[in-house]
Amino acid sequence: MASENVQRYFTVEEANQRLPLVRAIVGDIVELFEYVYNREQSLREISELPGSSSRDEETIYSEELRLAAEELEDDKKRLKGYFDELEDLGIELKDPRIGLIDFRSMMDGREVYLCWKLGEDEVTHWHELDAGFQGRQSLLEQPVGESF
Repeated sequence: MASENVQRYFTVEEANQRLPLVRAIVGDIVELFEYVYNREQSLREISELPGSSSRDEETIYSEELRLAAEELEDDKKRLKGYFDELEDLGIELKDPRIGLIDFRSMMDGREVYLCWKLGEDEVTHWHELDAGFQGRQSLLEQPVGESF
């Protein structure tokens, strides 16, 4: 499943070449993540209702709740599979809600991230390892002499 933690560095061109596959995986992640999150919230609310989860007796919804919980676990496993798929490609998922990912890269001898978000046509931003999404900088505004 997951890779052996071998560090992979991407150029902007390599990152953009992988976007068709990455776009499909990340699209699936965003959709399934929202579904799983909403389903978890619903099941939690239902289980907190009076009489919905008596340990000593079966309620009329016990079987339905059990099946819903099993389906939720299956969906979580599918989601983990998508996460692992990105990891195997050397890509770091930063926010599954919005489809934010980073490609590790090198710029002037230091590690940085090439940053991409679902809905963007191509990789157009980068940031320092500790800067996060708020620290995104345009690749077009890159200082002279710095290269990826």
